[in-house]
Amino acid sequence: MLKSRLENKRKPLLPFNKFIERVFIYFLFSILLITFSLGIGTFGYHYFAEISWIDSFYNASMILTGMGPVNEMITIKAKLFSSFYALFSGIAFLSTVAVIFAPIAHRLLHILHVNENE
Repeated sequence: MLKSRLENKRKPLLPFNKFIERVFIYFLFSILLITFSLGIGTFGYHYFAEISWIDSFYNASMILTGMGPVNEMITIKAKLFSSFYALFSGIAFLSTVAVIFAPIAHRLLHILHVNENE
């Protein structure tokens, strides 16, 4: 069974400098997730939609942030990729936000001593 790296309510509150370090590590993981997601989108748009690298990156960025596509997808394979990438992007974006806020929410709950059984 995996042992949690986070302190539970019975342990003392993590010192502030260690907390900032934890937030930074989670933020770096979020950047890695965003970079991975942008990579998938950039390569996918370049391969399936046959558009330039910069336009592929632009499309992937716009889809990942929820703004919508820029270029029109003409072929069926481009439309299918764009559809599946949009679904993936929604999950990736929400996951990234959750990862960024997880240590902050944990610290707040730790401060408030919220009982998980209630």
